[in-house]
Amino acid sequence: MNPADVGQSVLPLTSSDLSLITLFWHAHWIVKGVMLGLLACSVWVWAIAIDKTVLYTRTKRSMDNFEQAFWSGQSLEELYRTLSARTVHAMPALFVAAMREWKRSLEGSSRSFAGLQMRIEKVMDVTIAREVERLEKRLLVLATVGSAGPFIGLFGTVWGIMTSFQSIAASKNTSLAVVAPGIAEALFATAIGLIAAIPATIFYNKFASEVNKQAQRMEGFADEFSAILSRQIDERGQG
Repeated sequence: MNPADVGQSVLPLTSSDLSLITLFWHAHWIVKGVMLGLLACSVWVWAIAIDKTVLYTRTKRSMDNFEQAFWSGQSLEELYRTLSARTVHAMPALFVAAMREWKRSLEGSSRSFAGLQMRIEKVMDVTIAREVERLEKRLLVLATVGSAGPFIGLFGTVWGIMTSFQSIAASKNTSLAVVAPGIAEALFATAIGLIAAIPATIFYNKFASEVNKQAQRMEGFADEFSAILSRQIDERGQG
């Protein structure tokens, strides 16, 4: 067997044939697996990014519309009836949860206001936590791809370079024309890792900041609405 044929599946390229598709098809199967995994992660990252962009835009618009209706002087009972008839999230969900607890206390036989303020605040805190969890869903995927992607790509690179050197040693040919294609195949894995990791990191930071802004906005409304209900409780308690 001709020694030059050893590792032919790894180094069949010439220095003039270094297109990305060719590099992929002639890479070691482990390196191919790394590349395909990273490409799948990259597609997943962009799918999450599009989904979250739509979600946060819709949530912000929903809160804007709700605040406009809430502070317009519309009756809280009428607003509650409108919102409770459908599934709501974010700020409207806070309002519905607080009003539901308020009405339960008023419609009860005892009509006791003892601890009502605390119960309403607790209900809104639970609702905020649930809404934040909904907004943060799948952000961990972005953080994981952003942190692990470069290392996974580096693993593919190290494996590819190791295989290339084994083939070079077997062929006893160390010219640049022979070495370059194998090294290019290996480095391609690192490039794909960065392609997956960089957008993931950017999107994670952007979306985490957006979640924090929307959470703070919900907490601000919860404090304002709690103060409004507190005055109502004091007035009814004195009456």
